Parts: sequence; structure tokens; C-alpha cells
Amino acid sequence: MVYREEIKVMSQDKEITFHDVTAKTKEIVERSGIRNGIAVVYSHHTTCCVITQECAFDMSMTGLETLQQDLVDVFEKIIPAYRRDGMYHHPGEKAIAYAAEHGESRRCCHNTDAHLRSSIVGRSETVVLIDGELDLGEFGFIHFIDFDETRGRERTVQVQVMGEA
Repeated sequence: MVYREEIKVMSQDKEITFHDVTAKTKEIVERSGIRNGIAVVYSHHTTCCVITQECAFDMSMTGLETLQQDLVDVFEKIIPAYRRDGMYHHPGEKAIAYAAEHGESRRCCHNTDAHLRSSIVGRSETVVLIDGELDLGEFGFIHFIDFDETRGRERTVQVQVMGEA
């Protein structure tokens, strides 16, 4: 059997946004009726990713969990946020012109850091399903991360459950 649903989330403007999609993914698994198999949580957005991670319990001064803030801080060191023209080769003039033809502002094109970050982390997670439950361990959570700080917008998290009832 294969079952698929989407989760809609709203990302924030000018900040990396973490969305805990664990509870909604569990609801989708329950609705699927699939007891044993896998659940794939996926982003088709090329500046977003999906991770599994434990709850850090503590919050940073920015409002992120401390593990989330640590991830943001590490990426800022190795792939700095796009803050000025010329930091990266992308976007070139052709990409900017294409974006303008599709209603995107010049600023919104300067999200190379988000593309690079998501390509390193990966855009999906596969979680084993055992007896109708996601095998996330005691502290496991599923997070959808939008690394694109150029604007807030609605994003789509795809969940596909495969297996046997």
C-alpha cells in the first residue's frame, strides 16, 4: 500500500524557520492504515530540508531550541548567509532575469546559502514504521527547515507512507 498527504507550514521572513512536523506526520501514518513499512517526509523546495533530531528542551535567546541554534551557527561559519552582492557566483544575470519574469524580486534570488545548506543536509528523511508507530526513538522529532531568509511564505511538506496494513 502507498498513502500520501501534504502538510502546509508558514515560514518566517528574514530568519531560518524550523517546523516540528512530528505530530502531523504521526496523524498521517494513522490515517494511512499502514502498520509496517516506511514513512518518507520530503521537501520539493530546494532551499528547505527535513531532519530527525531530538528535542533539546532548552531555548536559545533567538527562540530556537539550542540544538537548532547550534545548527544555524555552524552553517553560518561554513556557508555564510548571503548579505551582499558577489558573495557567491549564483545568482547570475540570467537567473535574476528569469526570476523577474516570474514575479520574484532581485533580493529573493540571493538565497544561495539556503540552496547549499539544504543540499548538504538533504531534502528527505525515511522513518521505519513498526506496528503503526514511527520508530523515532525516545526523543526523536521530525523537523522541516526552511533555510531561505529572503521572505516568508507557505511551504509544503510531503509525507508518503508505504508498507502493509
